[in-house]
Amino acid sequence: MTSSTLGAIVAEHGGLIQTGPFGSQLHQHEYTEEGVPVVMPKDIRNGRVDEVSVARISERKANELSRHLLKQGSVVFPRRGEISKCAYIDETQTGFLCGTGCIKIEPPEDRLRAKFLFYYLGIRESIKWLERNAVGTTMLNLNTKILGGLPVPSVSVQHQDAIVEILSAYDGLIENNRRRIQLFEESARLLYKEWFMYLRFPGHEHVKVIDGVPEGWERRPLRACATFLSGGTPSKKRSEFWEGDIPWVSSGALTQMRIHRTSLNITAEAVAAGSRLVPQDTVLMVVRGMSLAKELRMGMTARSVAFNQDIKALLAVPDVDPLLLFQSLDNQRESIRERTGDASHGTKKLDTPVLSEVPILVPTDTVQALFRAHVAPLHMQWDTLDQENQLLSRARDLLLPRLMNGELAV
Repeated sequence: MTSSTLGAIVAEHGGLIQTGPFGSQLHQHEYTEEGVPVVMPKDIRNGRVDEVSVARISERKANELSRHLLKQGSVVFPRRGEISKCAYIDETQTGFLCGTGCIKIEPPEDRLRAKFLFYYLGIRESIKWLERNAVGTTMLNLNTKILGGLPVPSVSVQHQDAIVEILSAYDGLIENNRRRIQLFEESARLLYKEWFMYLRFPGHEHVKVIDGVPEGWERRPLRACATFLSGGTPSKKRSEFWEGDIPWVSSGALTQMRIHRTSLNITAEAVAAGSRLVPQDTVLMVVRGMSLAKELRMGMTARSVAFNQDIKALLAVPDVDPLLLFQSLDNQRESIRERTGDASHGTKKLDTPVLSEVPILVPTDTVQALFRAHVAPLHMQWDTLDQENQLLSRARDLLLPRLMNGELAV
């Protein structure tokens, strides 16, 4: 199959490869609570821009940087770090700003379909090419020239459309499952509020409430409900440490309520040499990093995992159900985040003595068991949907190169 380069296609047929604004064009004080979302490398997840933690700027400032605005069909790339990921901008995210640290590609649609390019950038051969040609050792860096040199297969737009249609069907199923997971998450949150904030738990009509605490319940500090554990990072110089099958969770990877897998995995030897292993049903919480300025990242392990030093692990004590502990902390995310202080280099931290005092309402064993009976199936449902998505992703990723190189007819 013949090929051209991405840069040549853009130069000959129109289109754009452009970096986001430099730091001198967009200062920290110009970020606002409301306004136009600014896409940073950290926001690129699962082929989309995750809007949960995205920073924002005023519309006035966005207008000043209008040439960096994204449109439907833009493909956004990290300029440094995890250069193996990218995001496709659909109609719901049109008008977002390509931020500092990102590169946007707007291919000429009559020659190179944006969605086809997005899928092509996800195949192993493309990722390996970018990694080989990126600059830097400790952190890989891209620029418009490097990205423009990427070989792109020369296939008709009709063939591109056929490939996109096949792969988009898988993505549609994956996205549907993600929406269902969000519904299960919200159901668990609503049930917790109903039972433990509004105190409309089963049998509440027959229980006396004194100062907001039902009879037989107690309000405890978090230190009396969980054991606190710290993590660590194994030596990056020992490559063999990073070739295992134990998920290693960093603050950047803690973006889901249920933690099943991460992009980095370590060996048991690496755990012993610099990290820590915790079991299923452990709460992991980010306690240091810039993300604390906007959100409190937290999740519950669906399997045994290791984690780094920016995260604190909370193991429920025997008389506190782990699911109850997690939902209680999830319900207090914002109030906990407001307890953060400043660390070095402008980052945020959540000190253990401060976290230890977070109040937890602990009901009777009977109510805890009833709550678990209602919530555990929800967690199991989104575990099942996550597994389905993994199978769908693998099937799609197996099809990708075979469709691209013509091994499979379309």
